[in-house]
Amino acid sequence: MNSRLKEILLNSNRLKVMVVGDLILDEYIWGNIDRISPEAPVGVLECKSENSALGGAANVANNLSSLGCKVYLVGAVGRDEKGKRLKRLLKKRGINGEGVLEDPDRPTTNKIRVIAHSQQILRIDKEDRRTANDHIKDKLIHYIEKIIPDIDGVICSDYGKGVLSRDVISFISKTARKHRKLIIADPKGSDYSKYKGVNIITPNKKEASEASGIVINSEENIKDAAKKLFDVFNGNAVLVTRGAEGMSLFQGNGKVTHIPTEAKEVYDVSGAGDTVISVFGMAAFAGYDLADAARLANIAAGIEVGKVGTSVVTKEEMIHYLDEGELRAKGKILSYPELRQIVSLAKNKKKKVVFTNGCFDLLHIGHIKYLRQARSYGDLLIIGLNDDNSVRKLKGPKRPLIGQDERAHLLAALDCVDYVVLFSELTPEKLIKGIKPDVLVKGGDYTKAEVVGRDIVESYGGRVEIVPVVEGMSTSNIVKKIMEKYS
Repeated sequence: MNSRLKEILLNSNRLKVMVVGDLILDEYIWGNIDRISPEAPVGVLECKSENSALGGAANVANNLSSLGCKVYLVGAVGRDEKGKRLKRLLKKRGINGEGVLEDPDRPTTNKIRVIAHSQQILRIDKEDRRTANDHIKDKLIHYIEKIIPDIDGVICSDYGKGVLSRDVISFISKTARKHRKLIIADPKGSDYSKYKGVNIITPNKKEASEASGIVINSEENIKDAAKKLFDVFNGNAVLVTRGAEGMSLFQGNGKVTHIPTEAKEVYDVSGAGDTVISVFGMAAFAGYDLADAARLANIAAGIEVGKVGTSVVTKEEMIHYLDEGELRAKGKILSYPELRQIVSLAKNKKKKVVFTNGCFDLLHIGHIKYLRQARSYGDLLIIGLNDDNSVRKLKGPKRPLIGQDERAHLLAALDCVDYVVLFSELTPEKLIKGIKPDVLVKGGDYTKAEVVGRDIVESYGGRVEIVPVVEGMSTSNIVKKIMEKYS
C-alpha cells in the first residue's frame, strides 16, 4: 500500500488546483510567562518573537503549493496592512493570487494566537462575517469562470466569513460540472444544502454531528450521520475527520473505510482540517482511489498536529513517514542498508542515535542493565551484534553458545533495544563509519581512548560513554557455575 501512496505524492507536481474561500492572516506571539502582573491576577508574557502565516483558504493553498501543485487562490482581503502582508506571503510561496480581491468594506480576517512555553494560551479574532457584497461576488465569479476550464479540481474552504455564499457555491458547482471538474468542500454551519452540487465534503466529527442532528459516539451512528448528510447535499462521498479516532470515508456506492489515527504526539490541531482537505484533494484530483486519498490525508494530519502553529506538511515528510513505516514493518532486526535508512530518517527528526556492540552470548542481567543505561543516552539504541564467525575468532572455537539468530531475537525482545544489526568483522568500525551515531557506548573497564571508533565519533561532534559492568556477572562466569554444578 505504501508504494501506492508514494506514487500519489510523486505525481502531484502536474496538478492545477483552484482554492476558493475565506482568507485569514494568522499571527503568532511567542514568549514565556514567569511572573504575575501587579495590576491583575494574570500572567505577564515576555515576548520573544512574532511571525505571520497563511490561514484559512490561504493555508489550504499553501499546503497544496508545498506538495508541488500549481495553485490559484480566490477570495478577498481588506484594503489594509494585514491584507498586504497576506498577499506578500502568497507571492513568497509561489501561489497565484490574481483572484484575491481587495474589499474596502471589510478588514482582513486576522487570528492572533499567543503562545507561552509552546502552549497556546489565548486567541484574538478580528473579522467581519457579513456576506461579501455583490460587486465582490461578481468579480470572484468572473475570475472563477475564467480559470475553471484549465484546472484539475476545486477546493472550497468555508470558514463562514462571507466569501462562500450559497449563490457563489452554486455557481462553482454548475461551472465545475459543465467542465467535468471535481469539487471538494470543507463545510461550515449546520445547513449543508448550500453544498448541493459539491462532490465531496470533509466535516470534522463535531460539524457532522451538528449538521446531521445525530450525536456521534460510535461507528454505527457516524454511518447514520453520513447517510443524513448524503440526503442533504447529494454528493459522492463524505470524509469525516474524528481526531484521536482517525477518520471515516463514506462513499455513495456504499463503501465505508475507517482509518485509525497516525498521530503520535498532538501539540496543536490548528490547520489540521486544511491539511486533510489539501492532501485528500490532491490525490482525488489526480484520479486516485478515494480510500487511498483518505489514508494519505490521515498520515499528513498525524504529522501536522505534531507541530505548533499553522504549518504545512511537505511531500518529503510524508515520503519519509511512509519509508519509515515500511522499515518498521520489517521488525527490529535489520540489514545494514535498512539500518542506514532508519538512521537517516531518525536524524531528519533530530533524534539522538546511540550505538553499542558486542557478542551478547548467554544474555544476563548485566547485559540488560548495561543496555538500559545505554538507551538513556539518546532516542534510539542500535546494537551491532557479532555474527557466529566473528565470535569464534574473538572467543574461541567453542563459542558462541547461542547462535546469531537466537541472540539477535533475544536482544530485539528487549524494550530498551530499538534495532539489531549483525556484522562479521572483528570490530564495529565499518558500522560506526556508516551510521555515524551521536553516542558510542562501551561496557567494562576501558578508557575512552581505548574504545574502537572513538576517533570517528568524536570527529563529527559525537561522544563516547563508558558503562561499568555488573561485578562478577559475565557469560564466562555463568558457564563456569554451570560446569561446577553439573560436571
